[in-house]
Amino acid sequence: MFDALKQSVHDLLERHRQQPFLEAAMAACALVAMADGEVSLSEQSRVDDVLEAIDRLSLFDVHEAVDLFNGYADAIRRAPSKGRRDALDAVGRMADDPQAADLLVKMGLAVSRADGGCTAGERDQLVAVCSRLGLDLADYE
Repeated sequence: MFDALKQSVHDLLERHRQQPFLEAAMAACALVAMADGEVSLSEQSRVDDVLEAIDRLSLFDVHEAVDLFNGYADAIRRAPSKGRRDALDAVGRMADDPQAADLLVKMGLAVSRADGGCTAGERDQLVAVCSRLGLDLADYE
């Protein structure tokens, strides 16, 4: 029983530690997906794929992550400037973590390619994400 309690506490602490990354990941994905004003089914499916593929996100219930993604997408839809600014603020919290920053750009690229290719609007959002993280999108193309 003590081991189970110890594991529960460990999991809870790890989830708390990874929460900013989850928020940044869903914000980055929403920025790119909403570049054209709507989230397509293929983009939503790609976000689901990202959630399954990234170990740092496996601690979280997929519904929690999808709710965050939808929250950022809805905020961008309602008030584009403020929604994008809030999403970029969440992304920017990972600027001091090179591994997290790299993953965020790669997630954004994955979402941008979900519909077959990266549009100009999606590229603009990727540039904004990279800028907030102190990275150069050219290093990923």
